Amino acid sequence: MNPLLQRLTAAYASGVLRAGTLHHPLMLLVRLQWGYGFFRTGLGKLSDLPATAEFFASLGIPFPHLNAVAAGSTEMVGGALLALGLASRIAAVPLIGVMATAYATDDREALLGVFSDPQAFVDAVPFPYLLASLLVLTYGPGAFSLDVLIARFRRRTSR
Repeated sequence: MNPLLQRLTAAYASGVLRAGTLHHPLMLLVRLQWGYGFFRTGLGKLSDLPATAEFFASLGIPFPHLNAVAAGSTEMVGGALLALGLASRIAAVPLIGVMATAYATDDREALLGVFSDPQAFVDAVPFPYLLASLLVLTYGPGAFSLDVLIARFRRRTSR
């Protein structure tokens, strides 16, 4: 093989290997930023249930009070779990559902225009929360999480 091509191939492989180590700190940052955001948003919904229920009613969401409690609780508990990296993938699933509902009710135009106006979809409030939840569901919480610590502890005690 050509020596220049060999050096380029080795440099590329080294770069890919080094970039792969960024996965864990990136997932920590995603979980902390958006998990805390979910937590604060959920806490805000639960702190002012009458206003949240009224807003949900204005969107045509059935049983607005019950759904305000459900959405607020899901965001608060799910956000805390996400930030801690505890049951992260499980917590991401209902959070994705809440964000899908937010798109379908409050950001319907952005959702329907995802292909004709993708910028509106990306600019909508639920987008970063949905993306963070999808990243955690897909890639896991990363090494800096309680999920990983618990798994290590269980492996040690099961020997």
